[in-house]
Amino acid sequence: MPSDLVIVYHRQPYEEVEGEGGEILYKENKSPNGIVPTLKALFGRVEHGAWVAWKEAEDPATPDFERVIEIEDSFGKYTVSRLPLTREQVSSFYHVTSKEAFWPILHAFKERYNYDPVDWPTFREVNWAFAEAAAREADKGALVWIHDYNLWLVPGYLRQLRPDVKISFFHHTPFPAADMFNVLPWREEIVRSLLECDVVGFHIPRYVANFVQVARSMFDVRVTERKPVKTSDVPLGSALDERSQPTEIVLDDGRKVALAASPVGIDVDFIERNARSEETVRALTGIEADKGDGTLLLSVGRTDYTKGGPEQLLAYERLLKRRKDLHGKIRLMHVSVVANRSMTAYAEVQANLEQIAGRINGTYGTLEWQPLAFISQPIPFAELVAYYRAADIAWITPLADGMNLVCKEYVASRVDGDGVLVLSEFAGAAVQLTAAVMTNPFSHRSMDTALDQALAMQEAERRDRMAAMRESVRSEDIRAWGDAQLAFGQRAAQAA
Repeated sequence: MPSDLVIVYHRQPYEEVEGEGGEILYKENKSPNGIVPTLKALFGRVEHGAWVAWKEAEDPATPDFERVIEIEDSFGKYTVSRLPLTREQVSSFYHVTSKEAFWPILHAFKERYNYDPVDWPTFREVNWAFAEAAAREADKGALVWIHDYNLWLVPGYLRQLRPDVKISFFHHTPFPAADMFNVLPWREEIVRSLLECDVVGFHIPRYVANFVQVARSMFDVRVTERKPVKTSDVPLGSALDERSQPTEIVLDDGRKVALAASPVGIDVDFIERNARSEETVRALTGIEADKGDGTLLLSVGRTDYTKGGPEQLLAYERLLKRRKDLHGKIRLMHVSVVANRSMTAYAEVQANLEQIAGRINGTYGTLEWQPLAFISQPIPFAELVAYYRAADIAWITPLADGMNLVCKEYVASRVDGDGVLVLSEFAGAAVQLTAAVMTNPFSHRSMDTALDQALAMQEAERRDRMAAMRESVRSEDIRAWGDAQLAFGQRAAQAA
């Protein structure tokens, strides 16, 4: 059945598990950040929806592989079109091209960019397969919503196959300025594809401005609409702040592309329910009993060179060296989950983190007190929420981050209205959460000063800042993001 809304995303919209009898079951995702459920919820606003994703297959040609399945769950009925990719295709398209070539450039780590192993024909092939699947599923004039940088070429291919559809694209990572992005030898092909969209969306105005700069470095592109950006009353904002944002560009052939900035949020209601649950309160009681009168710092992220883990541990080491009054009274719980152990870059970061963590505990730890708990395994979300509630300070200091939802989870979990957030000004979330204690993770002095400020902050100030952040997180939650993005796409369709 043709679909009015087609979502193109690399992940399948469910968890595929094997039942007791060997049958395949499709269970709803339990992601606390709620992006997949939010996207599926949009199907309820159209007559029929479809989802395009990939699934690993030993032999893509086998007739036993179900390319199209019909799903019925709490979100209704929708079609899932699954692309069979071999393990080699997945490795080339996702782990090599996307993670070794694109990822470092998007996050401004030019020195980690690796061009040599990229198999560009395979990347094209996979993107073409996504475009073909979306073209098959889309009804006449349908809205096709494509997600993230590993599908950069889909808009261009889809426009060739189906010039009648409306194409929206959302970029979940940072988008760098031209002097960084143009390191990519495929830059013109990528940007040409994105300019085939009706709407291109980003988290924050800075990424919109960077995209326009990149587009203008290659094509005759004019900004025809611009709007002011709401500024904060906080004197020192994020390094990513912008005072105005382009909202429309026109190409040399007269075609218009709308540009949108809407930050991905979290499911605040879901997190608050977890924070108030009996299970969380029991866990919180145990954590607080163990903490006593001491101070708990909490850092949560993935093992990735963009997350600033080593810089953070070195700042903690400096804190212990210069603040002997804190010995025995402070503890850092540093959660750094290994995303992909097979990738050399991440393995190096993990080894460095383990070395620094061992040195800190070896130098400052005693039989009664270990200053650092270093955890590399995922923590169940209900347990993590209990630690969010117990942590006096959440310390989130990536070197670069498109948004960062961990800091928003911490704020939403603080149903008691207390707690301090120390946040890198290079995280997209810093543009929203201006009441956080901002820090520059590239500066020792800035990191040290931010920690001292957080540790010394009085309760009244903590609560004022937290109230402002909680209001921001709730007003721009995951549902607001979904609504905004769908509205942008629908406006583009009406303007045609």
